Amino acid sequence: QVQLVESGGGLVQAGDSMRLSCAASGRTFSSYAMGWFRQAPGKEREFVAAISWRSDMTRYADSVKGRATISRDNAKNTVYLQMNSLKPEDTAVYYCATGSSSILAKTYPYWGQGTQVTVSS
Repeated sequence: QVQLVESGGGLVQAGDSMRLSCAASGRTFSSYAMGWFRQAPGKEREFVAAISWRSDMTRYADSVKGRATISRDNAKNTVYLQMNSLKPEDTAVYYCATGSSSILAKTYPYWGQGTQVTVSS
């Protein structure tokens, strides 16, 4: 089992930056690819970014490409999502997940509880 805990969410203004963190515990974190997803009210959960366990592969949704950076620190068992130039449409609950590097949420067996990000205009 892997336990994931997100942090760093909150209320920000459009144009601001934010860094989300996801701390992992349990099974060997460094062996797993990690992903970030988000879910806005009334919408399906959508892929944001993913990173391989060696950080040699990253992928991003078109909606955040150029504004988001995913990174990880295996020594700290933590994955990060840096978001710049935030827009109101970035408002959502952000989840980290592990066990896959796919853009498909159903391929990830482990999920955190989510952290709310609200971007005001």
